[in-house]
Amino acid sequence: MSKILVTGAGGYIGCVLVPMLLEEGYEVRALDRYFFGIQRLVDDERVEKVRTDTRRIEPRHFAGVDAVIDLAALSNDPSGELFQDSTWQINHVARVNTANLAKRFGVSRYILPSSCSIYGFQEEGVIADETSTPNPLTTYARANLRAEQDILPLADEDFCALVLRQATVYGYSPRMRFDLAINGMTYGAWKTGKLPMMRDGTQWRPMVHVKDTAAAMCFMLKADSEKTRGQVFNVGSEANNYQIKPLAERVAETVPRPVELEWYGDPDHRSYRVSFEKIEALGFRARRVAEDGVSEISEKLESGELDKTTDTITLAWYQELMKWHRIIRETEFDGGMINL
Repeated sequence: MSKILVTGAGGYIGCVLVPMLLEEGYEVRALDRYFFGIQRLVDDERVEKVRTDTRRIEPRHFAGVDAVIDLAALSNDPSGELFQDSTWQINHVARVNTANLAKRFGVSRYILPSSCSIYGFQEEGVIADETSTPNPLTTYARANLRAEQDILPLADEDFCALVLRQATVYGYSPRMRFDLAINGMTYGAWKTGKLPMMRDGTQWRPMVHVKDTAAAMCFMLKADSEKTRGQVFNVGSEANNYQIKPLAERVAETVPRPVELEWYGDPDHRSYRVSFEKIEALGFRARRVAEDGVSEISEKLESGELDKTTDTITLAWYQELMKWHRIIRETEFDGGMINL
């Protein structure tokens, strides 16, 4: 049985990926800071939960490991701008270090989940593929691109390093995020019956369901290394290249409550589409569309199993942790609080 080291295993994608790896017959070493709670990750005897920071990763963490899926990152643009230094340390430097250690200690495959945000916004009519010139506009995107550029050259006959550039992810996860486009649209429509949209709705955005991007990672663990080493693959599907107005209409029609679209602001001319032909040529297909994500989230909202809380908004939760860290440091005494 192969063992997979998954960094960032307690995050939005990791909490979906790890159970899928178990279903595929793998053992998992799940390494994370667990900022959002270790209890969100499945309990299973085949999962070894390791609480550490990838900036402190050690050779022992690679013992017995056959492949690495390096998910750990400070995620999304607002977090990247507020914590710029940490974003570079975690999303770039730590990932390069992890890849180098993986290679040094005999790991055969390394998968870097990156982001289509590295394309930035393209000229009208351009469908970005893996050969398109990157145009990263944020700290998050720039750090991802630098990680790609420093890791891919490590690939050789014994070390299959590859990159998966993910479209914007959506869908339910035990570590839920409502700061992602379709997820946030779904909650707003369900909660208020209104869906605010920036004019004029013709702008394009690529999306991918969280189960599909996790499935792409599982797929790449077994894909022919001759066809994948040193390569970049976009993850998503043409069916998930959405224009904002039709996407909003699909969300509104799927949420089990009356929903009204509300337009605001000047027209948003930022727009980009992405090609997913390269990964599809290998045999991978994304199976889900927006309605699947909206339906599953709506069902959990309706049942009361899910709600929008501070820890479902990534930046808000980081800020909350920083606040309480400061309060505790200012009030603790001699290593304790009430009990000394």
